[in-house]
Amino acid sequence: MAAKVDKRWTIKPADEQEVEHLHSALRIHPSLCRLLIVRGIKDFETARTFFRPELSQLNDPFLMKDMQKAVDRISQAKDQEEKILIYGDYDVDGTTAVAGMYSFLRSQYTGDIGFYIPHRYREGYGISKAGIDHAKEHGYTLMITLDCGIKSVELITYANSLGIDVIVCDHHTPDAVLPPALAILNPKQLDCNYPYKELSGCGIGFKLISGLCKHWQLPEETAYDYLDLVAISIAADIVPIDGENRVLTHFGLKKVNENPSPGIKALKELAEVTKELSVSDLVFVIGPRVNAAGRMDDAKKAVELFIEEDAAKTLELSEALHLDNAERKEIDKDTTEEALSIIDEDELLQQRKTTVLYRPHWHKGVVGIVASRLIDHYYRPTIILTESNDKVTGSARSVNGFNIYDAIHECRDLLENYGGHFYAAGMTMNTNNVDAFISRFESVVSNTITPDLLVPEIEIDAEIKLADIKQPFYNIIKQFEPFGPNNLRPVFLTRYVFDYKGYTRIVKEQHIRFVVHQHGGLVLDGIGFGLANKYHVVSQGPFDIVYTLDENEYNGRTTLQMKVIDIRPAQ
Repeated sequence: MAAKVDKRWTIKPADEQEVEHLHSALRIHPSLCRLLIVRGIKDFETARTFFRPELSQLNDPFLMKDMQKAVDRISQAKDQEEKILIYGDYDVDGTTAVAGMYSFLRSQYTGDIGFYIPHRYREGYGISKAGIDHAKEHGYTLMITLDCGIKSVELITYANSLGIDVIVCDHHTPDAVLPPALAILNPKQLDCNYPYKELSGCGIGFKLISGLCKHWQLPEETAYDYLDLVAISIAADIVPIDGENRVLTHFGLKKVNENPSPGIKALKELAEVTKELSVSDLVFVIGPRVNAAGRMDDAKKAVELFIEEDAAKTLELSEALHLDNAERKEIDKDTTEEALSIIDEDELLQQRKTTVLYRPHWHKGVVGIVASRLIDHYYRPTIILTESNDKVTGSARSVNGFNIYDAIHECRDLLENYGGHFYAAGMTMNTNNVDAFISRFESVVSNTITPDLLVPEIEIDAEIKLADIKQPFYNIIKQFEPFGPNNLRPVFLTRYVFDYKGYTRIVKEQHIRFVVHQHGGLVLDGIGFGLANKYHVVSQGPFDIVYTLDENEYNGRTTLQMKVIDIRPAQ
């Protein structure tokens, strides 16, 4: 099996005058000022806003194009007791968005409200004809789509022909031709003046809830009840955690930890989480269990969990998601191993600039996860394809700095459907187009990707000495949370460190337990997962080390430790 590739180290550039200026204003360690500068925070006021998020920093929902239209139409439906259908995608972002909107409208409206999540395998991503037919059959006259709909021109035209009005809430990149929806809430529309463009699908649903609260003269706090769902969607959908998303995530995490909805509480209990959850926990503990519903069975279970208020029922539903996730893990592991063996046995595949693999028996629910895992071994844009309902469907994942959505867009004549973001996308095509697609995608990527993007990069925020690492230093780093895209956990470089008295050792055959010092000064512990193959670097003398900082609790004692990302001989 292919070894994980070596990485290039890049120190993020920062203007030294700007660092010095900020240092004189804040009077904190210069390296912490550097961390702020590389995040675009250059003055006292911006730093204060960054370190002290407040709900008052959220933008007015009515700055979003078509918000007034959407609020007016929902108000009309409420007044006339129309049937409203909440329609959302089957992933974490879609299910949290549907749960939030459904719960809010149910609390404010005695009329008939339903929700619909398309089945991943029978209907595929986004608005489906089956979903619209369901709405018509059950007498719904207004449909609110969440985390989907921006590309559904023909299907929304069809809905309109059946007398169904559609409000689209979507955060995916719009095409030149927009669907004929009654209102489209999407800040990425070219003529939308909403100041923050990177909301999640659930985030846009939250803005609509906020707009309705304002219009119906409800307390602002009514909308804040759904911030735990918004935080989960932001974390799981890997959207930037800056600007408005940072505020939403900060307060959403607070709710997750202090006063979660019954469904989230049940998920936490089942995962045996006792500590305070971070964004990383939402991504790796909560997110996979929610996603597993749609991957392995039916995502409606996830919505049912989030909207359920009875503790016994939430426990039952969360156990079902937990079992789905256990099954997903097993299939994911087997598929990854099979995919790696296919590449390892084919020299031509190894030499390509892309990985595109197709096997009709692979489980559709894990292809995106497997694509991400393959990038750990063969670092290049990757697509995993399988067969579903006589069509080939797949998920794409990219490497840092390469826009995979644009590359797939160049192959659009070979596709029936596609959508996604800079780093992740999905697609559907006919079986007889697979070979042509693989060839075209390889050609497009080969002609546009630069060689440096095919070597994984560790972006380093600052170079520090071990002696800088003290509790007050770390306390300020904690205030940089919540971490995520555009505000990742700070990565540090320390040069010329030594193994301390031979205490550094390999543990569990794959990892290194570090005990290091620098110039005979501070001794610091660390753990480097999957770095055992670099142990020779430690034993040969001084080395440079790249790491993040964390706290380690053991026997009631809390100490600072390094989470080591990479090491190399001292430069």
